[in-house]
Amino acid sequence: MLRFAMVAAAGIALAGPAMAQDRWDWSGGRPGDRATYRLAGAGVPRLFPELRGSLRGRAFVLRNFDFNDDGRISPREAEAANRAFADVAGPRRDRFDWRSRDVVVVEEVRGGWDRGAMRGYGFRDTAQGARMVLQDDVLFATDSDVLRPGAIDRLRPLAGYLKANPGVRVAIDGYTDSRGTDAHNQDLSERRAAAVRSAFDAMGVTRARFRVTGHGEANPVASNATAAGMRQNRRVEVTLLGQRASAFRG
Repeated sequence: MLRFAMVAAAGIALAGPAMAQDRWDWSGGRPGDRATYRLAGAGVPRLFPELRGSLRGRAFVLRNFDFNDDGRISPREAEAANRAFADVAGPRRDRFDWRSRDVVVVEEVRGGWDRGAMRGYGFRDTAQGARMVLQDDVLFATDSDVLRPGAIDRLRPLAGYLKANPGVRVAIDGYTDSRGTDAHNQDLSERRAAAVRSAFDAMGVTRARFRVTGHGEANPVASNATAAGMRQNRRVEVTLLGQRASAFRG
């Protein structure tokens, strides 16, 4: 089906074509929507006044940052909304002009998921299914399994696809470079793969659909003798089992 969405105008810095920021829905603000956009949850006091104090701000938060669709804003969701709004509004958030920053576009959404965002992940076909690769330094700080700010946004379009297609099962495989001991690398790869699954769980995708495996420094895709090669080897692979990459290219 086709739906009209309001997306941020040109000039917003994006970290990649599949980031959720280029699909923000800024719509809302009609008088009849006041009950619909009532904020609740422990994160509400953390929201910028410009977000919690205006109808369009509340619509922006609920449409884009209620990651698990429970109608409540957690502290983590509030912090993500604040970061996103600050990036767009700049230092004078109180003077942000919602209307002048909006561009109305027609966005194709089929089956409840964003085909353009899924295409941006760059899936490729493997024997197991359609696979995407996420570099660890995009998701995690060095030697950590804690997701960076913005990592949830990077994963959100995929979570939307998975919620719209409940029969699709997923393999998450974590890998490291060769630095550190075998035991350390194995443990880190397992924890990072599990952290990605937990992110999907927080966005409402059932944990039972995931097969999570850590491989340590096994199966390198580049030489560990160079910094560039090690960076390629530090990765998390997400495979949609039994699916074809061509499904996201049309």
